[in-house]
Amino acid sequence: MAKIALITGASSGIGEACAHLFAQQGYHLILLGRRENLLEKIAHHLADKYAIEVKKIQADVRDKENINYVLETLPANWKNVDVLINNAGLSQGLDPIDKGNTDDWDTMIDTNIKGLLYVSKVVSGWMVEQKKGHIINIGSIAGKEVYANGNVYCATKHAVEALNQGMRIDLLPHGIKVTAIHPGMVETEFSIVRFKGDESRAKKVYDGFEPLIAQDIAEAIWFAVSRPPHVNINDMLIMPTAQATATTVKRD
Repeated sequence: MAKIALITGASSGIGEACAHLFAQQGYHLILLGRRENLLEKIAHHLADKYAIEVKKIQADVRDKENINYVLETLPANWKNVDVLINNAGLSQGLDPIDKGNTDDWDTMIDTNIKGLLYVSKVVSGWMVEQKKGHIINIGSIAGKEVYANGNVYCATKHAVEALNQGMRIDLLPHGIKVTAIHPGMVETEFSIVRFKGDESRAKKVYDGFEPLIAQDIAEAIWFAVSRPPHVNINDMLIMPTAQATATTVKRD
């Protein structure tokens, strides 16, 4: 069987871009996401265009019991995952700590940290048995620095950065690579989700400069995955040319 990539948050944005790029490279895909209609559309298109096999999993990474179930009940040959892309993640709100919405906090912590852990625990177990594999964790510039009103989101991405390092140490004896990809400003649904559907407010985030697009990040991920067996890209921070820090942006 061809190599297999499992991608979370695969129904849009960076996850969808990764699905297209890995399909082009002949990988069979396990696409995990919450929006079944979008997963179905992507899976059908990629299977037809690239003659690959695609498994769709409609699930929320926050649901520990369901994630365990849907992954562990995959057919045995689909558990030979070569690449796990932990892409599912989000930001909710942009408030100072004293005005923060605790439901938003729970959503970010449960998705960005716990959801990543739930998927990684299962899939890393398969990779340990195989003595090979590559885990890609999508972090953020917010995991490298903290900015005003970013508080809890930044904390979750700092946690992902710590998990990158911890996973790399723990999985080293088993020949498993771990790579952290930290994007700056990427124009996807990210800001729409952060501002809870306010598209005009989300659009202003990218006014006056050219942000990254999902394809840019997918190509960086593929670069890391396509290195020779003796090479691991530990950490990659990718920014638009117009962005110097999380909040320093040259706008026209």
